[in-house]
Amino acid sequence: MSATNEHSGERLAPVTFLPGVTRPSSPRSAGPRFEPVPDPEPGDLSDERDAERDAELVAEPDYESQVAAAIDLVARKLRSRGLSEQEVRSALSGAGVDRAVADDAVHALTERGWLSDEALAEQLVHGAVTRKGMGRRAIQQLLVKRGIARDVIEIAIDALPDDDADRALDLARDKARSLVRYDDETAMRRLLGMLARRGFGGSQATSAARTALADARRDAGGGARVVRFK
Repeated sequence: MSATNEHSGERLAPVTFLPGVTRPSSPRSAGPRFEPVPDPEPGDLSDERDAERDAELVAEPDYESQVAAAIDLVARKLRSRGLSEQEVRSALSGAGVDRAVADDAVHALTERGWLSDEALAEQLVHGAVTRKGMGRRAIQQLLVKRGIARDVIEIAIDALPDDDADRALDLARDKARSLVRYDDETAMRRLLGMLARRGFGGSQATSAARTALADARRDAGGGARVVRFK
C-alpha cells in the first residue's frame, strides 16, 4: 500500500520489499514475516557514516519526494535491525525530517508491514527468553528501552509463561557449577548478582541460588549442604 500525500492528493510509488521481509500473498493477508535478527545494544540509531547521506536524502524539493526519501532512510536502517516506531521517529527527527513528512513515512512503513511494534516486541521477547533466559522485569526494561508502545509491552509481558522460578533455577545451576570453590557468601553474592542482571530478584532469586549452590556442592562431592549467609 501507499500513503496519501495530504498536500497534493497523490499517492507514493510502491517500494521494493526489504530483505528479511516476505511479501504478503494478498492485501488481506496477515502481513510479512520478520526474520530474526541479532539484538544490538541500545544506542543512538544515527550512523555517523550515513549522516551526510541522510541529510542529502531528506533535502528534496517537493513534499512527496521528501516522504519517499524518509522511507528510504528508514529502509536502510531496517536492513540491519528491527526498529520501534519511536526509534524510527527519533532517527527521522535526527536527520532533520519535518514532523508531517515523518508522520506520512511512518504511516506508509506501517501499512507495508515494515514497521510494527507488535512484531518487534515478539522478536525481542523470544530472544530474551530463549537465548538470554531473562526474567519478566528485565524483559520489560528491554522493551521500554527500545521504545515499544506501553500497551504493546503490557500485552507482551502478560503473554509470558509463568515459569520465572524454573528459568531462574536453570540459570543459577549453570552458574553454580563454576562457584563451588568459593565460600557460601561469595558464591551466593555472585549468583544473586547474575540473577539480578537477568531480571530475577527477591525471594525467587534467593531460593534459586541456594538450591543451585547446594546441588552443585553435592555433585562436586561435597555432600548436600544448607547454604546460609555468614
